[in-house]
Amino acid sequence: MRHYDLCVIGSGPAGQRAAIQASKLGRRVCVIERRDVVGGVAINTGTIPSKAMREAILRADGHGNAMPAIQDFFAARNALFTSVLASCQQVIKAEVELTRGHFARNGVDVINGLGQFRDARTIDAVGPHATTTVTADHVLIAVGTNPAKPEGLPFDGKHVITSDELLNLPYLPRTMIVVGGGVIGTEYASMLQALGVKVTLIEGRPRLLEFIDAELIEALQYHLRNNGMTLRLGEKVIRADLVDPIGNVKTAGGSQVEAVLESGKAIRADCLLYAIGRQGATEGLNLQAAGLSADNRGRIKVNGAYQTSVPTIYAAGDVIGFPALASTSMEQGRQAACHMFGERFERVEETLPYGIYSIPEISMVGWTEERLTAEGIPYEAGIAHYREIARGQLLGDEIGMLKLLIHQESHTVLGVHIIGTGATELVHIGQLAVALKATVEHFVNTVFNYPTLAECYKVAAFNALNKLRAV
Repeated sequence: MRHYDLCVIGSGPAGQRAAIQASKLGRRVCVIERRDVVGGVAINTGTIPSKAMREAILRADGHGNAMPAIQDFFAARNALFTSVLASCQQVIKAEVELTRGHFARNGVDVINGLGQFRDARTIDAVGPHATTTVTADHVLIAVGTNPAKPEGLPFDGKHVITSDELLNLPYLPRTMIVVGGGVIGTEYASMLQALGVKVTLIEGRPRLLEFIDAELIEALQYHLRNNGMTLRLGEKVIRADLVDPIGNVKTAGGSQVEAVLESGKAIRADCLLYAIGRQGATEGLNLQAAGLSADNRGRIKVNGAYQTSVPTIYAAGDVIGFPALASTSMEQGRQAACHMFGERFERVEETLPYGIYSIPEISMVGWTEERLTAEGIPYEAGIAHYREIARGQLLGDEIGMLKLLIHQESHTVLGVHIIGTGATELVHIGQLAVALKATVEHFVNTVFNYPTLAECYKVAAFNALNKLRAV
């Protein structure tokens, strides 16, 4: 039986970073991974595939006939979809090999099998043909999540699907219902719309992505509607059935989906993507044997150092809940490894960036207007529209906008909110300003390359100061 300083269950972003950090600290580490490939959901079915799909869509440059017939249109759409999926698979394969290489170079042992606790320090990796048992001084649970599949929906991997099955569809649907206006639902809905799919997006709340700045979401919703998407906000799906579009009867062999809403509306499409909620993949871990339990969504409760109720067992990543982003999961895993082996680290919750890879993309860091207002903090907002910036004109981005939130008295930068081209890259300038408690005058006095989107910071800074001076 092999003994390790750290046993990590799961090789996604949190598990990978924790394993490598511990290895850098001179510890003996193993990673137990239930899949045949490393990388977890992030590389194989989640973050990387969805972003690879987005980039492939944005790069696509199809040319049709001068007078295309209907069969030409469908052939072109399916050829493009096939090309997009092939591009995704290339990226996934490259990322898997890169992750495997990182483990190898850092001396991390990878053991394939389903991790199961015998006790708090003994874990079995149950494979299809054999079981490997290890002991460890510390354990990190980083098993991620699985898409929620509520009872009553006829999931079949073709007509009613989750995000895990989307990249395995044999053809591009002509119409699609996306249930859920969170990160996953909004991203995929906008991507599929860009591919020419007629999308209906259903969200139970009054607007999409409620944790994002309201003004940015208003701009996103306007753009989606302007491009033909139907948004059903404040609506909930209570039932979905497979139907025969010709005979108009419900049947297990139907080729369309009919979603019935709480309001009584019935909506039909070729495919329904269910994207509400994810469940922690803790089933099968035998947590009870380690003295642990998960909540009704499979999530594990941790303290500020990512320790569970058993001090030698930690948990990080999506399995502990919000924000459940690959970037935050990586940092949680690293910090957990640092804490368990006495390495100093700093928590920077206020400067965690959020990136939404919709089309157009959205990113933010720091405070929102809603939170500042609720807490009675006096602030001013400075706005820069991409259409006012030379680089924005060169890119043809008429939607883009950058908003700076600053304290009315100290002029400290409190938050940055961006929608448009390069938002997830551009936000890191603001992230540094928030972290360093810089004042808006820093952007006023900084010279930016011309033409760049980074100039938006200077324009927004002037706009905020002009509002404060009432000019």
